[in-house]
Amino acid sequence: MIKYNNKTNNYNVVKGKGIEMNLNCITGHNDHLYKHIQQSIHTAKSIDIIVSFLMESGVKLIQEDLKAIKDKNIPIRILTGNYLNITQPSALYLIKDILGDKLDLRFYNDTKRSFHPKAYIFEYDNGGEIFIGSSNLSKSAWTSGLEWNYRIDKNENTDDFKYYKSMFEELFNNESIIVNDEELERYSKTWKRPKIYSSINTSKEEINYVYNENNDTNVIDIFEPRGAQIEALYQLKNTREDGNDKGLVVAATGIGKTYLAAFDSRNYNRILFVAHREEILKQAFESFKNVRKDKLLHNTNINQDIVADNQDIYTKDLENKEFESNQENNQYNMGFFMNSTKDTDKDIIFASVQSLGKKEYLNEVYFPKDYFDYIIVDEFHHAVSKNYQNIIDYFKPKFMLGLTATPDRLDNKDVFSVCDYNIVYEATLKTAIDKGWLVPFRYYGIYDESVNYDEVEYKNGKYNKKQLEKALSINNRANLVFKHYKKYKSTRALGFCGSKYHAEFMAKYFNENGVKSCAVYSGNEGQYNEDRNIALKKLREKDLQVIFSVDMFNEGLDVKSIDMVMFLRPTESPTIFLQQLGRGLRKDKNKKYLNVLDFIGNYKKANLVPYLLTGESKTINKSQITQQEELYPEDCFIDFDFRLVDIFEKMRKASQKIKDMIVEEFYKVKEDLGHRPSRVEFFTYIDDDLYNNIKKKPKLNVFKDYMKFLDSINELNIDELSLKDTFAYDFISFIENTSMSKTYKIPVLLAFYNNGNIKLKINDKDLYKSFEEFYSKGSNKVDMLKDKSTSNFKNWGEKEYVNLARKNPVHFLCKSSSEYFNLNEEYVCLNEKLGECLNSKAFVENVKDSIDFRTKEYYKNRFENKKGL
Repeated sequence: MIKYNNKTNNYNVVKGKGIEMNLNCITGHNDHLYKHIQQSIHTAKSIDIIVSFLMESGVKLIQEDLKAIKDKNIPIRILTGNYLNITQPSALYLIKDILGDKLDLRFYNDTKRSFHPKAYIFEYDNGGEIFIGSSNLSKSAWTSGLEWNYRIDKNENTDDFKYYKSMFEELFNNESIIVNDEELERYSKTWKRPKIYSSINTSKEEINYVYNENNDTNVIDIFEPRGAQIEALYQLKNTREDGNDKGLVVAATGIGKTYLAAFDSRNYNRILFVAHREEILKQAFESFKNVRKDKLLHNTNINQDIVADNQDIYTKDLENKEFESNQENNQYNMGFFMNSTKDTDKDIIFASVQSLGKKEYLNEVYFPKDYFDYIIVDEFHHAVSKNYQNIIDYFKPKFMLGLTATPDRLDNKDVFSVCDYNIVYEATLKTAIDKGWLVPFRYYGIYDESVNYDEVEYKNGKYNKKQLEKALSINNRANLVFKHYKKYKSTRALGFCGSKYHAEFMAKYFNENGVKSCAVYSGNEGQYNEDRNIALKKLREKDLQVIFSVDMFNEGLDVKSIDMVMFLRPTESPTIFLQQLGRGLRKDKNKKYLNVLDFIGNYKKANLVPYLLTGESKTINKSQITQQEELYPEDCFIDFDFRLVDIFEKMRKASQKIKDMIVEEFYKVKEDLGHRPSRVEFFTYIDDDLYNNIKKKPKLNVFKDYMKFLDSINELNIDELSLKDTFAYDFISFIENTSMSKTYKIPVLLAFYNNGNIKLKINDKDLYKSFEEFYSKGSNKVDMLKDKSTSNFKNWGEKEYVNLARKNPVHFLCKSSSEYFNLNEEYVCLNEKLGECLNSKAFVENVKDSIDFRTKEYYKNRFENKKGL
């Protein structure tokens, strides 16, 4: 029985045989739980928490308090539930990141039983207390919500305190599983936003804060990680602790990759951000300016009239700013390296790959090699890959972060290769929608017979631009698009076109039919062409209903209220397809989903569309997906015209022979690069399905004898032709095929290569120098750290490295490949027959390319083995 005591403002609980327990009532009306918890955290000698769920907002509320006690060696234990998936993975990542090994975090493990306790147990030198009641670990439960909690004092109610403490011990020790990194990653990957969130009042702070469902209550300057960013930051921290100096984050458009990079850079002083578009660099400047307040040159109060748009935050006049001369931006130790602006003395520099990638700027006059501590590599295209590689090869940062929204290696594979296939974190389109970070889409695959793509020239993986433009710009097709557009009540739509003329044609047709539209593309010709920023402003203010664009909205600024996207050109690039889809997926208070109209005909690779809509990066047979609902993101609706299913099936059956596909792929890559691809380049850019197919068939695997493949298609140069049927040719083939469960053979081969001046014999100093240099790099360092016999290699000197080299790779090379390697006193030797080819440029280049290929192949295999692909 419970009686209220008016004098003490306490509830007296009568237990058993008249024993009274004095309890303080904390109702959340005027006396919120947070202030009590905060005080207890700072004075406790041990902390135990049992709650049915944790929210990111709650952890953030006490994160500074937890940081303050982290080094006091206070045991902290938390038992929470994964019941109904209410507990947010980001909350768990954040609290583990804050407390590290000071925290013992566990899940209640009885899945057949609901888990609803909420109690906070603190013990002190002279007592203790328990707060028990209705409050889970969330901001609203501790501050603004109406919650009922009681406080039990250990000294006044010893038996009751012991009872609840013992119950905690029983559950924590006997009915729980430890939430280590592996368990947390598993939970995060399978976690979907619970349906219950949709029924919770959206004014609830924790829902607004994480998912931004009601921005109007949330327009405050919050420049701190959230959601996917918290998870990615945790994994980035771990990968650096593992010894990696490169890492890739794959995250769908709308997750906030630029802000993630800014947050992750906070422990580094000098930053380089590289991208291929000016708009991206300007946007990145704003993101870093908001996060890196330490780079403010003067202690001034800058007017930041912030518009928070799911963390794509801009000042209101951002679109019309002149970044090079803007006085406000000059107050930050940040600058640009693009066009006529060449800042070289700033701590944070935003550089276009087209400018910085030129050899004339990559020298000590502009930047020392170690000038930047941290380099961010944003998405880039094949056309600039050479410049990009120049940048990567020149600078020596402490860490390099690759960013991409592409969940597959069909496009922009440079990022994967550059980061040595160390994919640190993935938040694919499917993940982002499943977790409620983006809105779901309703996709309509519309059968388009107005264009016969068989009549348009197709060469090296691309359609003839002029012929395609003519085929798309006809009234019949425009009418088909308009008819389907009118089916849906769209207020703001984007239409993606194939050319300037096509965009003008579509804008003209829509305007003549009463829909206010414009065309946006580079240049100022055309009756309906509108400046990009003016068009965006008009679209936001509903002065326009549709923008027809050409390569202008794949990246950059977004209008979150866009409720429709229309794909009006063939889907040739998975990257572009997903970027365009992502333009309309950002959350907005009045938007429940995005309508997607895709006009599909018999164009090449049309059968990839169903796969692309899965938003996944799994190695699955892309050509056989149709409408398997379980493969698509949560709450998404996919509708293909039945005639398209027939087209997809015909395309699948009409696939070329693998040999022909390899040759076609080779020439596609060659055209993209502008030169004959090396082994490494072809390996980097080859279609994944094709590569996985030939990898299982040695006779078709061109990487087993790349020169033979080149010879079969007449791509060998004169010097290379002279190597045919020689011992040198056989040696190159040996490098391509030698077994390699670890990387130990690579530094031996590199020692012989000797930076292009091939040696026929090497000694212990050569081995030591090559091994020490090779394993100083993060991607190679990882394997050494994980093996007990080599885990302390950072303390090694010449003796230990030479001992490893001679006992392992040298021994096996001389034993199993004695035709190429032998021992001669203190030297490890190559067969003297190779001496005849040391002056052959073709031989030297193919040796190096083969070594580099085997290194990249090892990285890729390591990643796939780790992920179980």
